[in-house]
Amino acid sequence: MTPIAVAAPTLDDTEIAAAVRVLRSGALVQGSEVAAFEDEFSAHVDGRHCIAVSSGTTALWLSLLGLGIGPGDEVIVPSFTFAATAAAVRLTGADCVFADIDPHTYCLDPATAAAAITARTAAIIPVHLYGQPADMDRLTALTARHRLALIEDAAQAHSAAYHERPVGTIGTAAAFSFYPTKNMTAVEGGMITTADPALAHRLRMLRNVGMATRYRYDIVGTNGRLSDVFAAIGRAQLRRLPQFTRIRQGHAARLTSCLSGLPGITTPCEQAGVRHVFHQYTVRVHDGLRDMLAQQLQRDGIETAVHYPNPLHRSPAYRTAIHLPHTDTAANQVLSLPVHPALRDDDLDRIASSVTRHARPRQLAA
Repeated sequence: MTPIAVAAPTLDDTEIAAAVRVLRSGALVQGSEVAAFEDEFSAHVDGRHCIAVSSGTTALWLSLLGLGIGPGDEVIVPSFTFAATAAAVRLTGADCVFADIDPHTYCLDPATAAAAITARTAAIIPVHLYGQPADMDRLTALTARHRLALIEDAAQAHSAAYHERPVGTIGTAAAFSFYPTKNMTAVEGGMITTADPALAHRLRMLRNVGMATRYRYDIVGTNGRLSDVFAAIGRAQLRRLPQFTRIRQGHAARLTSCLSGLPGITTPCEQAGVRHVFHQYTVRVHDGLRDMLAQQLQRDGIETAVHYPNPLHRSPAYRTAIHLPHTDTAANQVLSLPVHPALRDDDLDRIASSVTRHARPRQLAA
């Protein structure tokens, strides 16, 4: 029985040829390929300025630095997310303030974010988790009312949209990731988007050790550059992103059709007016049976994952006594099933059949 991976990059000879072409050129870092990648990505975010960087974490970190956020500031983030969201805040010297999630979308709840605002709050970072946009209308109104920056963590949401607006075009800035298992990859890398030309200029200096022109150091920066090899791969992937998105959405629809109404399982919701791009297809498994179901699926050769088992507010590096009930419940129930473009119809049928067979409480208890 061939194992089914929970995630897999979709690469072919196009990406390999792009990488080889750049390697043979000898122009490997921050050159024409990076500039072309930025221009082409800009077309996907309504013409916003795009700044390619070395990772999604770097994209978040430099976005905060570019906005002048640092020691003495607070930034509100969800606890139910990958650690990079909070790490970027802490790396600036600012403090993370964790807020709860909407139990249906798993994205930052605007009401709990509002309750967390203090005189020190400088920004809010909603995460478009699993590929579904956060409630950007309410968050935009909230940040405007309190004069806060709004930074979209769009690492999992390439091509997602909120009321026909692409993610990455709504906040003060946005951060994308091109890690291998994302909806598109550059092997590694990230992209910052912003409508503010002054911020874009500062971000370009921050990623390039503070230089706007060679050997003139206008600010203190870091080496956050993207290689031209990775940019070339990213350009090839960007051209395939619409196809990848359609495939993921089709896979998700097929799984939902098979699993909806199954006892003990809640399938993902898709909020009205949004385009969910299903970076993850994440179900809830009730009655404390999540880990047992994962084990049964593993025996059937189907890999699953828990995104995320340890909320950040309960992790040693970020631990705080705050009570986030929806976050804690989700961490104990969520299970991500394979949904990536490399899956075939028979793979999806096998996944649905295995979940259906093992999700009955009687069989799981046995």
